[in-house]
Amino acid sequence: MATCPPYPTRPPTRTRTHWWQRPWVRYGALITLLALSGLVILALVREQTGTQGFLVGLGLAVLPVPLLVAAFRWLDRVEPGPWRNLLFCFAWGACAAALIAIVANSFATRWIATATADPAGADTLGATVIAPVVEESAKAAAVLLVFLFRRRDFTGVVDGVVIAGVTATGFAFTENILYLGNAFGTDQLTGDSGIASVTAATFFVRVVMSPFAHPLFTVLTGIGFGIAALSTGRHRLRRALLPLAGLLLAMGVHALWNGSVAFGEYGFFAVYGAFMVPSFGLLTWLVIWTRQRELGTVRAELPVYVMAGWLTPMEPYALGSMRARRIARRHAHRHAGREAARAVAQYEAYATSLAFLRRRGRLGRAGADFAVRERELLGALWHRRDVARPALDHAARATAPPLPVAVRPWAHPYGAYGPGHPATAPATVPAPYPAPAAYSPYTPYRPYTPPSHYRP
Repeated sequence: MATCPPYPTRPPTRTRTHWWQRPWVRYGALITLLALSGLVILALVREQTGTQGFLVGLGLAVLPVPLLVAAFRWLDRVEPGPWRNLLFCFAWGACAAALIAIVANSFATRWIATATADPAGADTLGATVIAPVVEESAKAAAVLLVFLFRRRDFTGVVDGVVIAGVTATGFAFTENILYLGNAFGTDQLTGDSGIASVTAATFFVRVVMSPFAHPLFTVLTGIGFGIAALSTGRHRLRRALLPLAGLLLAMGVHALWNGSVAFGEYGFFAVYGAFMVPSFGLLTWLVIWTRQRELGTVRAELPVYVMAGWLTPMEPYALGSMRARRIARRHAHRHAGREAARAVAQYEAYATSLAFLRRRGRLGRAGADFAVRERELLGALWHRRDVARPALDHAARATAPPLPVAVRPWAHPYGAYGPGHPATAPATVPAPYPAPAAYSPYTPYRPYTPPSHYRP
């Protein structure tokens, strides 16, 4: 149950941990692993494509990466996860997963060719059976690691989609370097150039027509993990089977995509138009619908903290609208600068995490650290209230429907705290929620300096 301020207490002191459990040891080992994988994959790709082919492939393969990452980041705007998770996922896909795929696919294809004495059949079998299994398993490992060790940041379907999509974007980046570099090497041997070149055809198919192919496959795995994250502790079997089902589905779709060339001259275009495009549209709709449900959760769960005095009555309305959030950040930036806008964005993210935490607790899915986590999030909001509340108040009024003030749930009953706000609330507006002891009207947009004793 939410409690009233004045001020949040400090989290309990951590118990002593062994040296291998310390964060810097884990981070160091992970960074070392990814760095070594990156160096090895760099050497392998450069050996296959040559220096010129590698540079051309790198320059062309990097083009869709910012667009894809920005798209997944846009999907995650309701409760944005930390950038370090996305950096890890991209690095895992580009380095570790790509290295596993290259080594395992090459070994399996050579073994099948030696055993069957049919190199052409081995290549087809490797592309349609071996590659989907190996590549999707390697990419799913990143989703599994975030699910297990960053469970606090993995709360639903959207998180699974974003984490899986960014991992697959990194994998596709490295794979595109290899394919485009080899295509450039072929053009160097044949003397082709321009639109008729192999490089142009490869770029059109992999970067223009299907930049979302690998993300689409792995997103199915992420959806499985996301649904598992929403399951209660009583459904342990379902929590284990859902990610596995998503992984098997991703392998099947990947195999269908790779095997489309075996369906005839127009097999690729048939699979692309009849399956890939509708699947991409359906998944996009699913993610956007899920994001709207998350905004509804914010509007439904935060009023309990209004009653306890932690939030003002208008905040659940403003925080439950992406348009109002955007207006609040712009308003803060215009009146108090970039740091204030960043504080408002952090306030919005912490409030959303608080709403999701509250929902998990109400449904019986919260962990043993529910009270500690709730207190941490409330403390983070309390330290940013002076900057965020005027901006959210402005956003709520800018997006408010034309209703009388007396019936607006976001009308502030405690007094003035925003530009143009009356000195006191009208007498006709009751104060339905008692103000906490430390709650008092405040001057909007004080110079924002994060407290030295607090680190979110």
